[in-house]
Amino acid sequence: MTVAQLLEELNRLPGDAVVLVDSGGGLSRVAAVEFVAGQGPGAPAEVILSPSMDE
Repeated sequence: MTVAQLLEELNRLPGDAVVLVDSGGGLSRVAAVEFVAGQGPGAPAEVILSPSMDE
């Protein structure tokens, strides 16, 4: 999924909805968004959603 596709999907949802991510043992709130630039020729940039460790 690209950022554009993710934004398109998110724009269909209520603005106050909580964003969750599957963290292996269940669902966690997204605590941070990290951007990683492409790391070589042809490598795509990446966006990493990090789960909250408070739950």
